[in-house]
Amino acid sequence: MYAHYFGLTEKPFAIAPNPRFLYMSEQHREALAHLLYGINSDGCIILLTGDVGTGKTTLCRLLMEQLPDTTDVAIVLNPKLSITDLLKTLCTELKIHIDHPSPTVKTYVDRLDDFLLKTHARGRNTALIIDEAQNLESEVLEQLRLLTNLETNTKKLLQIVLVGQSELRDVLNDSGLAQINQRVTTRYHLRPLVANDVSSYIHHRLSVAGGVGRETLFTGQAIRYIAKFSKGIPRLINLLCDHALLGAYADNKDHVDIAIVKKAAGEIKAIDSGKSSSIGKIIILTVVLALIVVLPAAVYYILNNDDGIFIKNFGWKFGSVSEAPKEVVEPLPIIIEE
Repeated sequence: MYAHYFGLTEKPFAIAPNPRFLYMSEQHREALAHLLYGINSDGCIILLTGDVGTGKTTLCRLLMEQLPDTTDVAIVLNPKLSITDLLKTLCTELKIHIDHPSPTVKTYVDRLDDFLLKTHARGRNTALIIDEAQNLESEVLEQLRLLTNLETNTKKLLQIVLVGQSELRDVLNDSGLAQINQRVTTRYHLRPLVANDVSSYIHHRLSVAGGVGRETLFTGQAIRYIAKFSKGIPRLINLLCDHALLGAYADNKDHVDIAIVKKAAGEIKAIDSGKSSSIGKIIILTVVLALIVVLPAAVYYILNNDDGIFIKNFGWKFGSVSEAPKEVVEPLPIIIEE
């Protein structure tokens, strides 16, 4: 909508993980170097972690583009899989044909081992990239560790890249996963952009979208506010800049100033608070409905239950009125005087 208005060829701040738009800060360069080294060397498990929205998935897309043609890559985007489903996905990604009518875990592992040995003999490498790896079950992580046992005398046949949020580090530090944690040969934690990088990040994405020479599209004050609001998280920068450009377009402005950015930030906060409010309303409604349905039923049960309810703390018994114990009155003795 606003791209043509500002002389752009496409939207510069879409949140899709397009590697063309990846801004290579110093730490992004370091992270990419770690990933390439881990896959192209005798690495075992390569770990890339980072907070939500820091660009991990986009970096992995760029990694795949920069891997040599002699590398076969399998990608798992949904890690909530059983062991069998994970192995099936891996074989499907690598185009390994499974001709067994009822394949088991051993069937998949044997076919995979055979494939890796043959590709290694042809001078090829194989890598498995798992995104959102913090969601992997412990049993699946253990199976991944066993896959790293597929090796020759000099080389691991499968390099595994685990990409996940910060809690993935805590998952691997669990004492029960010490064996797989010890096989992580390369680690890198991706942090948010520093304040000085936010301006370069915005200008880079504008340039890729055809906005060469539009360095003043965002004022300095606006960029400083964006850096503060987003805390350097690229996904939040994209979201705020996209709303701000739309606002400037709606107001027929030729640039984005701090007033427009603040208004866009307010809209984003309203969306987030609206989601929280909706969740709160659902919880309250659920509780109210439970009280409406459960409480009358409980009272009815108490008043109509023949057995009654005995409360030990007080020694009270509630039941039907007809069953209430009656006081027994002893008759007075009759005295006859002689």
